[in-house]
Amino acid sequence: MEYQRSDRVGDLILEVVAELLRKEIRDPRVHAVALTGIKVSKDLRHARLFFNLLGGQEDRDKALAGLKSASGVIRSKLGKQLNLRFVPAIEFTYDESEDEAQRIDALLKQVKI
Repeated sequence: MEYQRSDRVGDLILEVVAELLRKEIRDPRVHAVALTGIKVSKDLRHARLFFNLLGGQEDRDKALAGLKSASGVIRSKLGKQLNLRFVPAIEFTYDESEDEAQRIDALLKQVKI
């Protein structure tokens, strides 16, 4: 099965944004952010980046605010590093899958007892 172009571009975007968050973004609200995935539209105009927090979810709103404030800089750097006709609009979304997995694990442990 062949990969769609949007999947390949998404992988590149994820790699570049992770590097930018690690090296260039100095906002303390985004230090505990780990990118978990990306969905890019077929026309490459919109990208939704999913993130999780390494320390826990209590600072989720602060991290989201920090990512939103840095999105302009991230988009600008993406445009310089990737040779695309259009740089996608970036939207950050908290990834609920880890929290959901922990909730299911706790329920299974209760049933097992």
